[in-house]
Amino acid sequence: MRYEEFTIEGRNAVIEAFRSGKPIDKVLIQDGVQDGPIQTIKREAKKQNTIVKFVTSERLDQISETGKHQGVIAYAAAYTYAEVEDMLAAAREKNEPPFLFLLDNIEDPHNLGAIIRTANLAGAHGVIIPKNRAVGLTAAVAKTSAGAINYTPVARVTNLSNTIEELKKEGMWFVCADMDGTTMYDLDLKGPIGLVIGSEGDGVGRLVKEHCDFVASIPMKGDIDSLNASVAAGVLAYEIVRQRMS
Repeated sequence: MRYEEFTIEGRNAVIEAFRSGKPIDKVLIQDGVQDGPIQTIKREAKKQNTIVKFVTSERLDQISETGKHQGVIAYAAAYTYAEVEDMLAAAREKNEPPFLFLLDNIEDPHNLGAIIRTANLAGAHGVIIPKNRAVGLTAAVAKTSAGAINYTPVARVTNLSNTIEELKKEGMWFVCADMDGTTMYDLDLKGPIGLVIGSEGDGVGRLVKEHCDFVASIPMKGDIDSLNASVAAGVLAYEIVRQRMS
């Protein structure tokens, strides 16, 4: 299990990392720096759809472990991303209908790690996350997943709605978690299914929700209005597991 890392500092080191194909989640560039190597880094980042943020040199100094950031620090993924096709192939190999988790707007690494752990234990074939406004496979995610990240593939896609539409062509259908939905016990959740989970607070985005076939709610009797995202994922996943087993 590789939990170390993962910052890469300095212009040449960051350019090298991009060119070697290392998955980079995010690049921090010092505000106002415009020279050749920085332009090269921006170009490489654009090619790979990597998030670029412009920050003060003080911020880079705070993050830097070497003291030699030269105006750029990249965050590399602690793990390599899979392809969505790999997940469908894994389901075919096991002779099981595909079962995937799709996560919208999950920014907390502990939530993502816990959801990957649940996905693994529930027998899901993979987890799909968006490239923007979401946490990637950082060391904190790896730790929280308790090793599940070594077994459950995670893919990163540019657009979740498009991915849902592509997967519908493969015969999958999609259920998203939302408090306004039908009680999960009243839905038929068998067959090739994608479980769509949003962040606490924002929930599943409107566009993604419109692409889902069903909206499922979890019965709640308490005094507060919502469950933590990873707990909601667990509750719904295990209703799917129960129905798949019956």
